[in-house]
Formats: sequence, C-alpha cells, structure tokens
Amino acid sequence: MPYLYRDSKPRPPAMPGAAHATHSSGKAYKELKEDCLNRGVLFEDPDFPACSSSLFFSEKPPIPFIWKRPPDIVKDPKFILGGATRTDICLGDLGDCWLLAAIASLTLNEKTLARVVPLDQNFGPDYAGIFHFRFWQHNEWLDVVIDDRLPTFKGRLVFLHSAEHNEFWSALLEKAYAKLNGSYEALKGGSSIEAMEDFTGGVGEMYEVKKAPDNFYEILEKSLKRCSMVGCSINISSAAESEAKTPFGLIKGHAYSVTGIDEVSYRGQQVQLVRIRNPWGQVEWNGPWSDNSLEWRSVSPSEQRCLCQAALDDGEFWMKFEDFKVHFDKVEICNLTPDALEDSIAHKWEVITHQGSWVRGSTAGGCRNFVETFWTNPQIKLHLTEKDDGQDGCTFIAALMQKDRCKLKRFGAEKLTIGYSIYESPGRDGHLDKDFFRYHPSKARSKTYINLREVSNRFKLPPGDYILVPTTFEPHQEADFCLRIFSEKKAITEDLDENVAIDLPEPLNPTPSPQETEEEKQFQALFEQISGEDMEIAAEELEYVLNSVLKKSTNIKFKNLSLISCRNIISLMDTSGNGKLEFSEFKVFWEKMKKWINIFLQFDFDKSGSMSSYELRSALKAAGYQLNNYLLQLVVLRYSDEQFQVGFDDFLNCLIRLENASRVFQALSGKNKESINLNIGE
Repeated sequence: MPYLYRDSKPRPPAMPGAAHATHSSGKAYKELKEDCLNRGVLFEDPDFPACSSSLFFSEKPPIPFIWKRPPDIVKDPKFILGGATRTDICLGDLGDCWLLAAIASLTLNEKTLARVVPLDQNFGPDYAGIFHFRFWQHNEWLDVVIDDRLPTFKGRLVFLHSAEHNEFWSALLEKAYAKLNGSYEALKGGSSIEAMEDFTGGVGEMYEVKKAPDNFYEILEKSLKRCSMVGCSINISSAAESEAKTPFGLIKGHAYSVTGIDEVSYRGQQVQLVRIRNPWGQVEWNGPWSDNSLEWRSVSPSEQRCLCQAALDDGEFWMKFEDFKVHFDKVEICNLTPDALEDSIAHKWEVITHQGSWVRGSTAGGCRNFVETFWTNPQIKLHLTEKDDGQDGCTFIAALMQKDRCKLKRFGAEKLTIGYSIYESPGRDGHLDKDFFRYHPSKARSKTYINLREVSNRFKLPPGDYILVPTTFEPHQEADFCLRIFSEKKAITEDLDENVAIDLPEPLNPTPSPQETEEEKQFQALFEQISGEDMEIAAEELEYVLNSVLKKSTNIKFKNLSLISCRNIISLMDTSGNGKLEFSEFKVFWEKMKKWINIFLQFDFDKSGSMSSYELRSALKAAGYQLNNYLLQLVVLRYSDEQFQVGFDDFLNCLIRLENASRVFQALSGKNKESINLNIGE
C-alpha cells in the first residue's frame, strides 16, 4: 500500500490526558472494564491474543509457553507493591535490556511514571483482568489496553518481571509496549532513549563524551535545569566486561543517572562537578571528590549543604567534570516537553512538530548525493527570531523520526537510513528547486545518516530563516516521518508545500488567418481525407491524424497516442457536444499540443521519450499548474510507471485532466479570472 502524503503543518505537542483509545472496538479502558464487570467475565483482548503470533513473527516459540493471569500464578497478586522502583524490574529471556533501563529511569520521576502507568489499577474487588498504559507515538498519546494473560513456563514469568514474585506492573507494562509494537519479538534490539521518548514524549540526544562539544558542561547544566532525564555509561568491548568493576569503583556497561551539576570554590579556584547516581543504591566512585575524599575538607560546610553532599553509601556521588569526561563514554539526554514539567520550572523548551511522508516518485528524493531528486523532498522553513539569553545565537534541537518501523518488522521492513540538511533561506516563498540546492551549500546538517528510529542534533545558528530538508539516504524509499523542533526560544515553522494554483494563458479563439501555414494545409488535407465534407472527426479518426503527424516529428520519441487520450482531447475541446472535433477546434488544440510537446522535451533530459516523475512538479508548473505534495503524489501514482517514468501519452492525459478540472474550479468559483488559487490543504 503506498504511503499517503501527510499534511506537515506545525502542531503543538500532545497531552497524555487526551490519550486516544486504541482498542479495535472503539471503546476506552473504563467502558471495556465496566462491560466485563457487568457480564462477570475477565477481559480477553482480541487485538493481542494469547497465542504465538503475539510472541514471535519470525520463529516458533522455543519452549511451550502457557499464558496465565497473575491470580493463577500467585495467591496474592499486586499491581504495585511498596512503590514502583528500579528493583521491581528484572530481565527475562527476551533480552530487551534497553527497555529495562528505560523503565528504571522512568521510576526516578514520579510524575512521568504516573502518566505512563496509571496508579489506580489493582487486583482488588473490581478486578476484571484488564489494565491500561499510556505511550507517546509521533506527537500523540495512545491509551493501550491489554488483558493480564502473561507468557509463563513452569509457573514462572518468562519475560520481564519484578524481584517480588507477586508484583506485576512491570510485566504488564512490557506486554502493553509489545502490543504497541506488534509482538514481543519486535522488542528484541532497541534503544533506551527510544523507549524514554515513548514514555515521556521528549526528544533524545546522544553524545560520545570524548567527542562532545566544547560547551558540553553548559548543555548538561541547562538539561538538568529543565528536568531532562540524563543517563551515562561506560562502553564494553565484550560481553565478559558487562557489569565489570573498574579500579575507581565504576561499573562498565551499566546505566547511571546524572542528577546534578554545579561549581564549588576549591583553594581559590572554581571547580566544575557533576553528580552521578548508581541505580543499585550502592557501589560508588572512589576517586577525587568521592564521598570521603580529601577534597571536601577544603570546601566550606555551607557549600557542602548547598550541594546536598553527604558521605552515605547510597549510590550517589560527585566527581570532577574533567574526570567524568575521562571515565564515561556515552551520555543520553531525554529532553522533556513543557507539559511533562512542573509549572515552577522556568526553563522549558518550545516545541513544534511536523508530520510528513516520503513517497516514491514524488517526495522520496534521497540525500544531497542525488541532486536530481533531492529537491523534491519535503521542505520545512524555520524562522529563528530570538537569541538565547546572553548568547549570540539561537539554540534548537532538530529530531527526525521514522514512524512505525518496529511495528512493521513482521512484514520485513527494516529501519531506513535517515538524516537532514539545513540551508539558509533565499528569501523567497515556495518549494525550492533543483538549481538552488545545486549551487548552495548547507549551513548545518545531521552528524550522519544512520538507520536509527530517530536522528537528533543540537544546533546554534544566527537569527534568520532556514530551510530544513528531511530525507532518506537513498531515493525512492517510502516512510512516514515526524520532525520535531525543540528550541530555547520560540521558533516559527512552516511547510513549504506549495498552494494549488492554476495559471493558464488566455484561451485561443479560432479566427480565419489570411494565409494558411504549411502545417495547417497538411492537417486540413488529412481532415478532408478522413472526415468527409462535414470536416468533423471522432476519437478513432483523431488517433490516426495525431499519430500520423507526430511520428513524422524527429524531436520526440513515443510509441503512439492512445485512443483514451484522443477521447479525453475531444472531451476537452468539443464545444458542440456531439463527441467530435471540428477543424477549427482541432487547430486550437494543436496550439496547446505544441506548447505541451515543448515542455515535455524540456524535461525529457535524456531524450528517451519519458521524463522522471520527480520532474513532474516542474513540468506541470511550466504548463500553468502548481500542485501541492498531496495532489502531486496522486498524479504520480496515476501517470508514472514502475521505474518512476512518465511517457508523453501519460503526460498529455495528465494535462488534459488538469485543464478539465480547472474549468470546473472556475465554474464553481464564479470567477472569470484566468488565475485561481485553491488552498485545499487548509
């Protein structure tokens, strides 16, 4: 099924309180639960049944799983026991440790946790075997309903579970996330930052600490002021190094949280410190600025109190920022949207979201390496008007996400290689053409094209107008995408998709000329030969006339004009309504035809008798028709072949259909003007 172009007008971030019900029945969680209670039955989810297809799509289950409800596994099941904490999460046989790490981070923020895991669920008197969870997906929150049948083997949960055998919130959360993505198998191989985005609606950034920008301390400081979720880790070179302890007390391959950043006065100098937390609640850094290090003796008690410094074996510790950069390899930041933050938080991101699609043959132009088609990609104009506080530039994060690739795994879809480029705007409206990108370099771009779900980078650019072009690496690759702009100050964006406009020349009135041209004499002779005295021809006769004349032309290659084309020509030009063309009507059409032939030849670059469908936008514009991306996509689907080529016969049919449509628009508008602007995307 072809992708439909999505209107990419900017949208504000969605709110979790307005989460959409996703169940196929159209009913929300409360209504489904009430139905079960009234009928005295336990809920069974037809959308995610307790069978092998919900587990795996590429293989058979390795062991005979039995689906059981929590009351069938333990005597006294609890949804949450003693609060939701990271110790509630134990890895199962699925190997989705990335999801475990994200859930562990989620438990550190009570407000965020409550948005994903509604806490008013239990196995009490109103138990009906139904639970629900909320996830962010591409600028909307979804309420995912599940039944509580879980895969077990020998009476124990197979996948993610709690250390407390009678606590089930984490196992049910994993099931809801598996349903969202199509199956449990779809959760094999992922990224913690992706899951964090789905839990918060935030935007992720990933930094290699050794290659971090010069202002990395400032980036971390601002992120923590905005209550962003910040994690860090040390790389491992082999599985044997996982959870290995370094001489300085740090654990390799382990997910730490960054909880604070500050400066202290130490022996007359300001020292930058960063505070780290080990989710284990123990095992800490033992180097400089650790809990009992000598450095703290030179820091005043008041400063220590401000830093909440205490020598406790609680897993939290300070270290010098320079040491942090030496010992840690990766930092992940999940920047939260304003709705996820308390009202008292002063420093919040401004967020804008665009939805769009790359569609084969029309808007899937590939990266800048493919200059002939690159310009056909969607284009977003970004207005940066307000500088950061105390800075010379405007900071923003551009995050490009390809949609639903995890869910489409079962159909063989892999993540595409994606990225984007940013150009200074030339100061004119409308979709920028090929020549602009041929002769203008990009001002900024994503660090790399990579096959991740999302590519995000932070930029600081001078105030001004810019054009952001999201692309796949290769042309002709289809996907839906979501582009988000997180900016320090308010930014304005607009899609450069063009308005529909029809701008045709004045219609020609057939008037007798004092002297016939040689061309007219040839046509008149053919007409007389075929039509007889009435000088009128039907579609079959028009087909013979046009093909006879055009085949003598050496400047255009094509097989022949079809009978359908000739019928369409008559429907366009027949003023008497008798289904035939008079010679005077044919002469008017032939003038149109010559213009259309010249336009076709202009865009048939290799003189093969066909043009690339990616050139159709420009060719139609030259003929007087300006189409938006949605209409262009429909035209390409109808008139191009499997190689995205448009032959002359199809080009002619397209123009005839558009001219007929323009006459209808003129009649409906009640205007006599020859230029009509139709903002049908509004």
